[in-house]
Amino acid sequence: MVGSVGNGLVDLGGAAVAVNGVGKGMRPEAVAAAVAMEVESPPRPAEEEGEGSPTRREIVLGRNVHTASFAVKEPDADDEETGEREAAMASVLALYRRNLVERTKHHLGYPYNLDFDYGALGQLQHFSINNLGDPFIESNYGVHSRQFEVGVLDWFARIWELEKNEYWGYITNCGTEGNLHGILVGREVFPDGILYASRESHYSVFKAARMYRMDCVKVDTLISGEIDCEDFQRKLLLNRDKPAIINVNIGTTVKGAVDDLDLVIKTLEEGGFKDRFYIHCDGALFGLMIPFVKKAPKVSFKKPIGSVSVSGHKFVGCPMPCGVQITRLEHINRLSSNVEYLASRDATIMGSRNGHAPIFLWYTLNRKGYRGFQKEVQKCLRNAHYLKDRLKEAGIGAMLNELSSTVVFERPKDEEFVRRWQLACEGNIAHVVVMPSVTIDKLDYFLNELTEKRATWYQDGSCQPPCLAKDVGEENCLCSIHKK
Repeated sequence: MVGSVGNGLVDLGGAAVAVNGVGKGMRPEAVAAAVAMEVESPPRPAEEEGEGSPTRREIVLGRNVHTASFAVKEPDADDEETGEREAAMASVLALYRRNLVERTKHHLGYPYNLDFDYGALGQLQHFSINNLGDPFIESNYGVHSRQFEVGVLDWFARIWELEKNEYWGYITNCGTEGNLHGILVGREVFPDGILYASRESHYSVFKAARMYRMDCVKVDTLISGEIDCEDFQRKLLLNRDKPAIINVNIGTTVKGAVDDLDLVIKTLEEGGFKDRFYIHCDGALFGLMIPFVKKAPKVSFKKPIGSVSVSGHKFVGCPMPCGVQITRLEHINRLSSNVEYLASRDATIMGSRNGHAPIFLWYTLNRKGYRGFQKEVQKCLRNAHYLKDRLKEAGIGAMLNELSSTVVFERPKDEEFVRRWQLACEGNIAHVVVMPSVTIDKLDYFLNELTEKRATWYQDGSCQPPCLAKDVGEENCLCSIHKK
């Protein structure tokens, strides 16, 4: 898959054991067992081999494409006495950790803040903490972290200007779950409503439409990636007899574009949809950055929106996928039901929910606070401008939206380079998401390697860098046609 980690795990094989000396002092049988836990990588497809092969790997549906795996094997009869199995597993884990350290050094294309230290929470990893059911109703299961969860939800409700007695929410297992829940609430409020979403919305929005069997209309976008409200208006008027459920992006996946919430609301009300629409705001990454950007438009429940969701493992830096979903309390009864088995109410998408995630979020919110996040947002925006300017100085087309830290630029020609830096790509463009863990030194390292490699990709003149005018606009394209 383009932009994936690739075959990094292959480095954890026997050669790594021998060269790195991990497992030193182990009996040969233990080292052999550690190596045996890795299944050999499958042969590369013919189209990926040799010179002249395509630069982009195709995604083949209906076929599992594993680069490597660690086998699960039954312990030998004498394992408890020899300890070889424990030693072998320790060796594999040590090698895997080395791989994580290395891959983290070259992580730029996905919106995860890798700058965190949760050592103080290690004491809680011995407990099976489960927040099943409604966060505001204590169930019969007593090993939970609802007191942390509600504290986190209160913090987000304040940020989005919704009173304690007017909101309902929960800590989700990921950003997608937040979108699934927000759109489900909209569907329950308006059962015959039509879902509208820009073409650059996250794929989970269209997944929700399929899951709930909702009519879905894709709206065109501006060159920035922001929803085109003129096209939105035209498509609304084609269905003026049915309510509208709208997904508003607070930072699109590829370009980091922020939809104009106020203009979306104006378009709905002027089109005759007043009191007949539900807005879900997908704020996966920038939903938590926008409140700390000066002069940025507000995402607020003082406006007629129905729900907001953000990811907790992105800007906040939680080490496991999670998210926050907030909606209006008046809506939640439409999709909730009592569950006697839990002695609670079922109003969430998932049943069991990770009880550790709220603690990690609570810990970070308390450590950093409003001022801490504000400083990190300013750093990200500053470093994103630095990257965009450096790319253009090097003759590489690049774009950065005003409220974003996602820098879009020319897709590298070499797919190995893409996988090395874990870049997310789409068509002729790639992007770097500048997070708090991305330093100027890391950006310089990337830029130097990119410019050096790029010089070799196009040195013989047989091919030219792609034109990005359709993707980022003529003013941001530096191809041979648009370069000034």
